[in-house]
Amino acid sequence: MTALKTLYPLGAYLAKSSVGEPLLNLIYFRVSQLNGCSFCLDMHSKDLRAKGETEQRLYVLDGWREAPFYTPKERAALAWAESLTQLHGAVADDLYQEARRQFSEEELVDLTMAVIAINSYNRFNLAFPDPERVGTYRPGQFDHA
Repeated sequence: MTALKTLYPLGAYLAKSSVGEPLLNLIYFRVSQLNGCSFCLDMHSKDLRAKGETEQRLYVLDGWREAPFYTPKERAALAWAESLTQLHGAVADDLYQEARRQFSEEELVDLTMAVIAINSYNRFNLAFPDPERVGTYRPGQFDHA
């Protein structure tokens, strides 16, 4: 769909962000878990595994707060992404302060844009579901977009 292509430049920008592709894909995967987007879960789990992410970290991502194998930077990014995805008003000040300890202002803006992007894709896929597409993604399939 043509309208969906308007998100492609944002994805291209984020792919070059100093936040880094592994962390962005982890955020995309976690937000897709929260939103229940099966196509995006399939896509980002495959991209993460293709880039060396462990099965253990993917299986336990839903419980990242209790798991010992996520870095402080990943924890700050996951908390930030969850807060922006499950909006209940403004981001809590302590969460913002922790995110700022882990990320520069530019990185935090980029992380915010990444959360906006994946939430947009999730919502599009959930509004117009295509169950036959789920499971068909190949790692790197949309790198050109």
